[in-house]
Amino acid sequence: MTPRLKEKYKNEIIKSLMSKLNQKNMYSVPKIKKIVVNMGLGADGADKKILKSCVQDLSAITGQHPVITKFKKSISNFKSRKGTDAGLKVTLRNDKMFEFLDRLVNIALPRIKDFRGLSENGCDKFGNYTFGIKEHIIFPEINFDKVEKIRGMDVTIVTDSNSSANTITLLKEFNFPMVKSSKKKAKKIKKIPKEEDKKEEKEKNG
Repeated sequence: MTPRLKEKYKNEIIKSLMSKLNQKNMYSVPKIKKIVVNMGLGADGADKKILKSCVQDLSAITGQHPVITKFKKSISNFKSRKGTDAGLKVTLRNDKMFEFLDRLVNIALPRIKDFRGLSENGCDKFGNYTFGIKEHIIFPEINFDKVEKIRGMDVTIVTDSNSSANTITLLKEFNFPMVKSSKKKAKKIKKIPKEEDKKEEKEKNG
């Protein structure tokens, strides 16, 4: 059975993008190539019981068995050794990708507490969009009572878009709740007068 979002992309989203981006050829419209989901484990990666539990959780969320990633360097501050288990990674394509997108946008993201939308600043120069999820329990496939520790995830949506603006337009067509994030203004730092400056002011004032 063809996923609902895949049908929607073929029948509705492509036509909408062609008009919004002023494209005459349907093949020049940006599309999602794959979705990469990462879950870092840190020091917990050495524990086989925790690793097995995380593998089961990520498999339930994505519908695909994850690959175990390894540390490339030994860093004493992070208690990591080269070659040991660092985290989990899943790469989704085709039907599984569209099914995950559907659950993510319509079920998981609305369950985030005090959720105000995803920032538009998550795009890189290649047109890919990355955002973080602090709690993996927002997915309905996870039984909260059986979770030992709440873990975060990184989701990267890889597109063939040539600009961040086109990527945002594409994601909005998939009902991603995008929000324009205003750039933080630099705070003015008050200069603390030195003792020499104070003496000079006293001498001037008499």
